[in-house]
Order: sequence, then C-alpha cells, then structure tokens
Amino acid sequence: MQADDFGFGTQIRKSPYFDATVRWGAQGFSVYNHMYIPRDFGDPEMNFWTLVNDAILCDVAVERQVEITGPDAAEFTQMLTCRDLSKMSVGQCKYILITNADGGILNDPILLRLAENHFWISLADSDILLWAQGVAVNSGLDVTIREPDVSPLQLQGPKSGEIMQALFGSDIADLRYYWLREVELDGIPLIVSRTGWSSELGYEIYLRDGSKGDLLWETIMAAGMPFGLKPGHTSSIRRIEGGMLSYHADADMNTNPYELGLDRLVNLDMEAEFIGKSALRRIKEQGVSRNQVGLIIDGEPLKGPNTTFWAINLGGDAIGKVTSAVYSPRLERNIALAMVSAEHANIGMDVEVVTNSGPVRATIVERPFYDPKKQIAAA
Repeated sequence: MQADDFGFGTQIRKSPYFDATVRWGAQGFSVYNHMYIPRDFGDPEMNFWTLVNDAILCDVAVERQVEITGPDAAEFTQMLTCRDLSKMSVGQCKYILITNADGGILNDPILLRLAENHFWISLADSDILLWAQGVAVNSGLDVTIREPDVSPLQLQGPKSGEIMQALFGSDIADLRYYWLREVELDGIPLIVSRTGWSSELGYEIYLRDGSKGDLLWETIMAAGMPFGLKPGHTSSIRRIEGGMLSYHADADMNTNPYELGLDRLVNLDMEAEFIGKSALRRIKEQGVSRNQVGLIIDGEPLKGPNTTFWAINLGGDAIGKVTSAVYSPRLERNIALAMVSAEHANIGMDVEVVTNSGPVRATIVERPFYDPKKQIAAA
C-alpha cells in the first residue's frame, strides 16, 4: 500500500507519522478523533508479546490536545473535571474525567500542566475541543482554547527506559511516573511524559512541530533497534488485562464515574465548582444501578476483540453487556470488561454471555486481570 493511495478524502486527517507507519508495515487503520490510527501491523499477539517483553512505538497522534491558556486557565480547567486539581504542580500529569451536567463521562484524558496557566488535555475519542470552547463562551473567564500543533507517540514496554536513555541521555531516567519534561532531540521540540495506554513501563513523546514527524519516527526506531523495538499499535489484549477504559466501548456520556469504580477521581468536597457536581452528589447518595465487572468467558480462544456489545443473561433475563473482550495468550483465557446490574455484580457468579458464536458460560471476577496495583507501569 502506498501512503498517498490510502484514505477516504481530506475530512479524515493523516498524522505526521502516517507515511512512516505505512512504510514500516501498518496494514489497517481506524478513525479516532477524525484522524487515522494504525490498528494492525500483522499479528496482534506478536504485538502484545513485543510490548510486554521488549518495546513498541505507536502512532497515537489521534490523542489530540486541547490547549488552555490565559489568566484564568487553571480555574477553567478545574471547571471541566471532577478531579481536584488544587495540588497539581507545573510539570505534573493527571488522569482525569470530564463530565457533563448529568455526571456522564464525556472523555477520560490525561491532563498535562506545562505552566501555571498552560494546560494540555490529551484526549480520548470525543470532541472536547468543541465542548471546552462552548463552556468558555459564558464562563466569564479569560481563557484561550485551541488545538495546537502537537502529535504524540507512545514508546511502551520494559525496554522503553533504555531506549529513552539512548535518545535523551541518562537524566531522563529521573522522570517520575505521571510527570513531564520539555526536551529537544536533534532540534526537534518535544514534551516527554511518563504515561501511556498500555499498563507497561512507558513514555509519551509529544511532537510540537508536525513537519518533523517522519524524522522523529525514524530517529526513535533507529535508537530502539538494538533493544528489540518494533512498530506497533495500542494493544487491546494488554489494555483489557490492565482494566483500562476505551471510550465509546467501556464508557460514554451515559456512564458515570461511580459505575466504573472511579470514585477516587471525584472530589465533591472541594470548594471549586465543576460541571456535573450536583448530579454526581445525587448519584453518590442514591447509589448506582449498574457496575463494571471483569469476566472470564469459557470456550475456544476468541479470534479477536468483540466488535458488538454482547448480551449478558442470568436465568433468561438480560442483566448487562460485554463492552470489551479478547483472548489473553498470557493468561490463556478469554477476558472481558462488562457492565451489569448492581444487584448481580457479585464476584464468582456464573452468567451467560451471548457471543457471535452463541451463548457461553462466563464468571464474574475482579479486574484488572493482571498487575492490579500498576506496579509495572509505575516502576
């Protein structure tokens, strides 16, 4: 496939790394935040094993940034999220939830604080740029909200630290989990953070000049070759093992933080007002009607992730749905994230899952399925 031959028109954007990913073997793409993201380099299981044993480089430029600047940037950013940002330092990153007036989740991004009044919201798949600009109109706050020329890569896996030192020197090893640093690489302006969407040791490398995408990709691949670095894509296997959310699959605007067990990301006691505060207080007081759970699904290994929501039944009654499912070659089991009615969210309960191949037995279990305390990623 030639990079110039691929596409559905100019309304879907190509990342600064698009040509490089095609050159390095990308065979399939999907659309995320109105941009192509590589989803297939030939063998998802090999991609998983390379991630957990060595390292992969992923084009995640689809994680578009919403940049918030201006004298009131900090106050405005707090208005968008239910997580308390009052102690967030310059140079720190936080996983946050953006909620609407009903307490529903609009996005679950990473927030980066580059300066006292300079923030990036590194997005999951939804139009938060438009939401933030709309909220700002009548906020009475002095802010500027735009999408900057910023395109992240993810370097993930146990060898990622060694590769980063080969690129940036030994000092980069001091970068703490969920912190960022402004750096340059051969004149290419970057922000580097100790974050990622893999549950493995990893880094995100934010390119601040889209014209240098090809050069950055090739430079990282060259430095990583001695360490077994391969081009790759975000791993559904490792994501589900780690219990990480995929927006639109495991959460959407009809999902609230308490259903997902993300109470720690909601602070109803802080003085600051945020969108959805009163609704989330009401939800907490009344309790939720459903909960996210893990599932072990019996049967033959799944040939790939589910592409539809699978019904979950108990005694002939529908009690929920499977949101993300995959076969884990490491655990040698079919594993899944699911949403079920709260009264049936009981660990050890057997249920029926209606897969594309027919009904099979499944058991409700704890999630995450692997490294539940995130010791690998935080190492």
